[in-house]
Amino acid sequence: MSIENTEVLLKVEGISKSFGGKRILKDVSLSLNKGDLKVLIGPSGGGKSTLLQCINLLITPDKGKIFLNNRDVSFNKKKDVLALRQQIGMIFQDFNLFDHLTALDNVSIALRKVKKMSKKDAYIRAQMELERVGLGDKLHHYPAELSGGQKQRVSIARALAMDPLLLLLDEPTSALDPELISEVLTVIRELSNSGMTMLMATHQMGFVKSLAQEILFMENGRIIEHDTPENLLNKSKVRTRTQDFCSKLL
Repeated sequence: MSIENTEVLLKVEGISKSFGGKRILKDVSLSLNKGDLKVLIGPSGGGKSTLLQCINLLITPDKGKIFLNNRDVSFNKKKDVLALRQQIGMIFQDFNLFDHLTALDNVSIALRKVKKMSKKDAYIRAQMELERVGLGDKLHHYPAELSGGQKQRVSIARALAMDPLLLLLDEPTSALDPELISEVLTVIRELSNSGMTMLMATHQMGFVKSLAQEILFMENGRIIEHDTPENLLNKSKVRTRTQDFCSKLL
């Protein structure tokens, strides 16, 4: 177990990205060991969402390198891009579900289209993942019939069904009413406890303090501070930029 936990799963080196001449990411580097839960925090516009989308190659970086399981991923090779996306699950703020499909079909569609599973086998796997996130009784409900928290749990189930090596979560609770946030965080907590590797952008500081191995504070396209929650948020230490930011979230 100890060997597995120190094995680097994802390594990002010097990722940069510009839009319209404006640099959004500036030589960002980070790494994730297997089983890690690391958290990106920082002000809006700091580059968190862009970084997550660059890691999943939904946005192609202008420069830099991504290594997944020690393999250098080529941004320009379609085969590499598709392989990486199959191994990295992405959870968005706004769920990205198909409105015309039931929860069961939303989860099973990629299994059938990408993994070429039979409809029967895809449904069995989709049902298992929906039950895993507490939605075994919502299999045949459409997104319009689900709460925001339930929609986000469907999107998590959809990602898990693809057997990802890691999950990227972009503010997974930001679109939810306060009373629905805990049900999504509970699922994420259970995934972390089961060993899922995750990189998550969030402002849920109570969750961060209790579960994250490391906080990465992003501002103006750079990671300007990174350390354990205890070290970055400990008020007895020299005041950090992270502390200043977090004090305004209260």
